[in-house]
Amino acid sequence: MNFNLALPVGTTLDRFIMRKEKDFPYATGELSQLLRDIALAAKIVNREINRAGLLDVTGGFGQQNVQGEEQQKLDVIANIRFIRALRNGGEVCAIISEEEEEIIQTGNKKGKYIVAIDPLDGSSNIDVNVSIGTIFSIYRRKSETGCDGTLEDCLQNGTHQVAAGYIIYGSSTMLVYTTGNGVNGFTYEPSLGEFFLSHPDIKTPATGTVYSCNEGGVNSFPEGVKQYLNYCKESGYSGRYIGSLVADFHRNLLKGGIYIYPSTAKAPNGKLRLMYECNALGFIVEQAGGKASDGSRRILDIEPTELHQRCPLVIGSAEMVDKVEAFMKSEVAV
Repeated sequence: MNFNLALPVGTTLDRFIMRKEKDFPYATGELSQLLRDIALAAKIVNREINRAGLLDVTGGFGQQNVQGEEQQKLDVIANIRFIRALRNGGEVCAIISEEEEEIIQTGNKKGKYIVAIDPLDGSSNIDVNVSIGTIFSIYRRKSETGCDGTLEDCLQNGTHQVAAGYIIYGSSTMLVYTTGNGVNGFTYEPSLGEFFLSHPDIKTPATGTVYSCNEGGVNSFPEGVKQYLNYCKESGYSGRYIGSLVADFHRNLLKGGIYIYPSTAKAPNGKLRLMYECNALGFIVEQAGGKASDGSRRILDIEPTELHQRCPLVIGSAEMVDKVEAFMKSEVAV
């Protein structure tokens, strides 16, 4: 076999952002800089993850976050890195983080943006070298500049997002984002320290044959979800569940498939967080031609009432999401 091992010269993330500035609703440069700040923090977190097995940064931190989940050491490290980058960038007035109970005021009272972020999704998989990720969502503040960000600024529904994205730290590190004009993916080249455009204008297949769901709790799933999972098995679909939301979503986005995290007896409102998981991925999948639902409603239409609000999530190829909603609707009708 002959392989061309020469590294092609491609479009860097910085160059791509500059070219696309004209697509931004407020093309004054702040959003471009904010995306660069997130990319910088992602490079630093990527370095820490790659060194995790050699340094004492794996395992639990010994505390729980606001969600009642045990914090991993890299959760704390990633949270610090992203908050520091967003503060130093000067474009963000307030941050919602999975790791912090209250709104984080950056001190940048002239900042025009709010960022909601899960600094390290799936971090319990670090110790076993499984792909993990970062998820972020960006909103334009509603209040006047010159003061701290407000709760109203932070609690906007998903239709108000101006950008959203995720970073997946896997066999390669990728940053995937949208500003409402399609979805593009960039792969990190560590020897050059640059993200290069590798997946332009991502379109997710209309349907697929993969379903991603933790079936360990199937006995407490809604009847409609149980019926859909039986339908998948009868249709010969493949079950693929990594346990890292970003990793499962990324695979299904590229290849077609559906991710389901329904309500359960233990988590009647679902487990995933609306503001920094569901909204961000919902925006991305819609821009790629897919759908995101809580089983009956479009995710982006849900009005948030809490910073750490939870909701069920059904996301992926449009026809597959429609099928789940049909099963859920028939359950309600019965």
